[in-house]
Amino acid sequence: MGKKTVSLLDKKAVDRTITRITHEILEKNKGYEDLCLIGIRTRGIYLAKRINDKIKVVEDIVLPLGILDITMYRDDIFKLKSPEVKKTDIPFDLNNMTIILIDDVMHTGRTTRAAIDAIMDLGRPKKIQLAVLVDRGDRELPMHPDYAGIFYNVSPEEAVLVRLREIDGKDEVIVVRT
Repeated sequence: MGKKTVSLLDKKAVDRTITRITHEILEKNKGYEDLCLIGIRTRGIYLAKRINDKIKVVEDIVLPLGILDITMYRDDIFKLKSPEVKKTDIPFDLNNMTIILIDDVMHTGRTTRAAIDAIMDLGRPKKIQLAVLVDRGDRELPMHPDYAGIFYNVSPEEAVLVRLREIDGKDEVIVVRT
């Protein structure tokens, strides 16, 4: 039997969800003062850029934007045959900033833990908040997003796939059942 897919978000729903997350970030932080965005490789980068574009429309400001690679902070790096470390690019001072850490899917909490460890090696932010497009539940660590586009509890035989036009040619979120 082949794989079955379930659509969670189509192109328009992805855009609406990113717009909502953007407004929630601005509301919770009472504007944009001392805010910066950091996207976790790979899809978190593109989500962070889109959120920044929406903030530019709403507030007429472009926030500092960084890219974070967490490869060397993963607790399962020993399982990887040849880990590919890519560039972290955070061209601004993190000290005393409110960082909005952005990723596509939150699952166990281990990626978030690794990202926080990486950020703390670079400075001492005032606050770190987490925004994700999909919260799929099933935590292994006590991490939870401050902003989540959708929550979908995924069974062990399911995977959440986020596709973004910048790298996948289209915007959608699907669940694949094997």
